[in-house]
Amino acid sequence: MAGKPVRPVNAIDQTRRMLSLVTYLRERPGARVEDVARAFGITEDELVSDLDVLPMCGTSFRGGDLLDIDTDGERIWWHNPAALAAEAAEPLRLASDEATALLVAARAVATLPGLREGDRQALLRATAKVEAAAGEAAGASARLSVTFESEGGVFADVDRAISERRRLWIRYYSPARDEVTAREIDPIRLVSVGHTYVEAWCRRSEARRTFRLDRVAEIKILDEPSAPPEIEPRDLSEGLVQPAAEDPEVIVEVGPGGRWVAEYYPHDSADELPDGGLRITLRTPDPASLRRLALRLGRDGRIVAPPELAESARRAAREALAAYDGIEAQDAPDNGIRE
Repeated sequence: MAGKPVRPVNAIDQTRRMLSLVTYLRERPGARVEDVARAFGITEDELVSDLDVLPMCGTSFRGGDLLDIDTDGERIWWHNPAALAAEAAEPLRLASDEATALLVAARAVATLPGLREGDRQALLRATAKVEAAAGEAAGASARLSVTFESEGGVFADVDRAISERRRLWIRYYSPARDEVTAREIDPIRLVSVGHTYVEAWCRRSEARRTFRLDRVAEIKILDEPSAPPEIEPRDLSEGLVQPAAEDPEVIVEVGPGGRWVAEYYPHDSADELPDGGLRITLRTPDPASLRRLALRLGRDGRIVAPPELAESARRAAREALAAYDGIEAQDAPDNGIRE
């Protein structure tokens, strides 16, 4: 197993996956690492990262009640699955604040769109039992709620398509081109790097692409099987955007107010300028996407090279200003005065 573990940035996604993983492993003693990773649409390193956390979970913090799960690199073994059996558990005693916190958390987790239905129903049954035992605390918890930011049904559809190995049809908004396109994709895995993305083989471009879930305008699970070509999973521990040496070079000059660009964009160099700004050299497979960066920078920066991209950015800025002036003119009161 090569490479260092890629730990998810979003703890909610990892929690969602691990809840399903417990049920999956209990039903499949000695499951193969590669089969489990494929079923969950993650790399083997990510799976091992989850397995490192599971032994810290259980019905209590006493050794015998924690999950005893390990792997020899090829198979996964759960040595004490009976630790979660009803007959092994002692009567649960919760303080009022503990019961309130538990109920609020359980209801919030039950709303997660990527949770498998069997796990959701089991959680709801457990929540009902806690409510019955909590008495007045249950009433207090009903007045509290927690909502997780998510991409709703899109995540669930992608997760299902990955597990069932089916192709997806999506309408996707590309901010770089300011257009919505329809395409068919073979999903490979879900990843979280700030936002949640699906890495997939795009049949429209015949290449690997990464799609941000909150930019999916419409999604359908197709009957066609998903058949992405055999490609090596990317190590995303250094970030989602990893420019290649052959990508076009772009030079951006920013003032002191635009120095943040060097922190958020991978770059080859960032040279100091006399006014306290930076001359940043970076690479991107789609230089046109940096027009939005130029508009965002405004007076704090400009694209210097290549010349055609610099002119395109200036033209986009002029058009934006013209549109703004037109709106101002429409909103101005008509007092009968004309220039």
